[in-house]
Amino acid sequence: MDTEDSVDRHIARWSGKVPFDVPTEEVITRIQLLAKHVKYGKERAMAETGLQEFEFETLHRLASRGAPWRAPSSELAAEMLLSPAGMTGRLDTLEKSGLIRRIRVVEDRRRVDVELTDEGHRRWTDAMRRRDIAEARLIDPLDDAERAALAALLKRMLLHAETG
Repeated sequence: MDTEDSVDRHIARWSGKVPFDVPTEEVITRIQLLAKHVKYGKERAMAETGLQEFEFETLHRLASRGAPWRAPSSELAAEMLLSPAGMTGRLDTLEKSGLIRRIRVVEDRRRVDVELTDEGHRRWTDAMRRRDIAEARLIDPLDDAERAALAALLKRMLLHAETG
């Protein structure tokens, strides 16, 4: 593969001007640029669904629990690192859109559960499908063996970063 990418041009532009390790620069800069492409692809997919990122994230947290896609609002707030007031604002928006419903728990009237509506689950599923398509486009040039090898290498790097 003799095609030049933007990182090759970046390396050529900076070579001899600043000290850096070329293989490290190639890897890290490509990871950074690919991360931007992933983010852009997901943002485009979200725009196609009409969901904002905060709406998707809330629906995603609920959908991850499996049917009936329900969780206490306080638990969602803690997971999403939101204040109770911040969570209430999000839930108000989603409820007005018909994507969630609030359910007062009979055994503990202070507790309110949040549940995806059928429409909320449909919109989340559509967003997930569109995001999957965007991600698949990025790895499309790799065959199955290359994808497995890349996943293993990235995992090794991530484990090293996470532990230390």
